[in-house]
Amino acid sequence: MYHDMRALCTICARGGSKGVPGKNVRDLLGKPMIVWTIEVAKATNIFEHIVISTDCDQIASICEDAGASVFFRRLPEMASDSAAKLPVIRDAFIRSENHYGENYDILVDLDATSPLRLPQDILGAIDTLLDNHFDNVITGMPARRSPYFNLVEEVDNTGRVVISKKLDHPIVRRQDAPHCFDMNASVYVWKHDSILNSEEVLGPNTGIFIMPEERSIDVDSELDFQFVEFILSKRLEGI
Repeated sequence: MYHDMRALCTICARGGSKGVPGKNVRDLLGKPMIVWTIEVAKATNIFEHIVISTDCDQIASICEDAGASVFFRRLPEMASDSAAKLPVIRDAFIRSENHYGENYDILVDLDATSPLRLPQDILGAIDTLLDNHFDNVITGMPARRSPYFNLVEEVDNTGRVVISKKLDHPIVRRQDAPHCFDMNASVYVWKHDSILNSEEVLGPNTGIFIMPEERSIDVDSELDFQFVEFILSKRLEGI
């Protein structure tokens, strides 16, 4: 238990993937990509259970071999391209409490396609939740582009663009703009009641834990996968 609190980890991984087919179980330096996430969760030594939500028998078998718990299959309506993330995580949380007959103070969801995180990122996100009395915490990295300075959006499909966000005074340097972050889809942390009652991932009392860019790549394309493979190989070489 972490800080005398019961902590549960969920990892949600469906079988279908269009951007990088089979990415959750694709070989990444000798092991399926999802196993990197299971192993970093185990390395924190804080979770009573690491529960997998999947609709895929292959993913289930690989995760069980890696030491995770797979005691249910995700419903088909929660495994489509259009399925929202939050209901899937909440479903896994409720199923886990019922299955194990326990209540968990903290839920940590780890994205299977973000294998570069380290144990300290998970622990740091939890500390951010507890120290600041947030309802939930997401992780992100400093944004390369600012919506106040150099991020534009198209107006009514005309090809004309305007700056995405404006203040009551012009921004002439990116450093003068409000701090903005890219959500990196790596670690999500909720308190018990928040995961059961939240309507959206980003709520009025959501905090953020900042991770470095080199640990923030979420695999959504073949190029992402190549970046991750390169960074992990250098990490293993001690470079």
